[in-house]
Amino acid sequence: MLRSWLLALLLLCAASLRAQTVQNATLRRAQQAFDNLDYRQALTIAQASLRERLTGFERARAYELLGFTYSGMDSILKAVDAFKQVVLIEPERDLDPNRTSPKALSAFQVALTQILVVRQLRVDSVNFIGGEGAVGIRYTVTQPSRVVTRVTGGTMGSMRIDSTVANGQVNIRWPARLPSGDPVPAGNYNVVVEATVGQNSFSASQPIRITHGVVDTVAHLTSLPGYTYLPETEVPPKSWRPMGLALVYSGIALAGTSALSHGDLGSAPMREGSVIGGGIVLAGFIMTLRKPAPQPARGNILYNSLLREQIARRNTEIAQENIRRRQQVALSVVPLPRAGGGR
Repeated sequence: MLRSWLLALLLLCAASLRAQTVQNATLRRAQQAFDNLDYRQALTIAQASLRERLTGFERARAYELLGFTYSGMDSILKAVDAFKQVVLIEPERDLDPNRTSPKALSAFQVALTQILVVRQLRVDSVNFIGGEGAVGIRYTVTQPSRVVTRVTGGTMGSMRIDSTVANGQVNIRWPARLPSGDPVPAGNYNVVVEATVGQNSFSASQPIRITHGVVDTVAHLTSLPGYTYLPETEVPPKSWRPMGLALVYSGIALAGTSALSHGDLGSAPMREGSVIGGGIVLAGFIMTLRKPAPQPARGNILYNSLLREQIARRNTEIAQENIRRRQQVALSVVPLPRAGGGR
């Protein structure tokens, strides 16, 4: 049962090898022998292919085929040596744990610890205002070593951005600023990571492009959120005072004419008093129905004055902020494809 499971994993490894295009006929025959589980024949032909003219891709596949074959034959030390060559040719190479036998995976991991390489160098694609953000840089170094990270290219030559002793994954935050504090000029650059242990050294690079943009300014305010101007005049409520005064004056007029009507003057003063009283009441009624004239609203006038002062003060601050923003630079950092199709 274990043997059949191991054979299935080895066949999956062979399938992953075939997924890539191999032009060399000898290497294709070695893969065919491996597919047929003829390990000795696969070793002989794969070693013969390494003596021929191969591309870097094909040479890495030949050593990978040797690593899988030695793992299947339980020659773990030889498998480790073969996987070392794979990683040296293709530092980014990884094995799929779901499609690789545990023996091959173990040999591959041992190979990584026995050689010095910088792997999985990644630079984030970011946008930020110069001086207010940073570019994320990540990489993995397989052995404890002195690691120096530089940015090269453009008009600045070479600039060191980090130096450390590291082993495993390392994360760096680069503000993309020159020693003077100014943003890095626009252009194409290379992020280079160099690892050194004694006489051994290894470097990896990632090309990037930096572009500059204008920082958006803030528009001036005409109002404050949640606050509105109030009307500076208001119409007072209707008053019944004119009608009340009319009734009072009408009563006085009627009382006077009534007193006269009991004298010698007869009933004529009474009629005239009634007419006068009715006129007064009518005038009072009309004055009551009449819309009052608008009057200044002192509270609203004070409120509007304070609101205008707040808006003017805020616009002064915005003007100063916009002066600062016009002096800033919006940076955009984008990783570029690596030469030779590197990942």
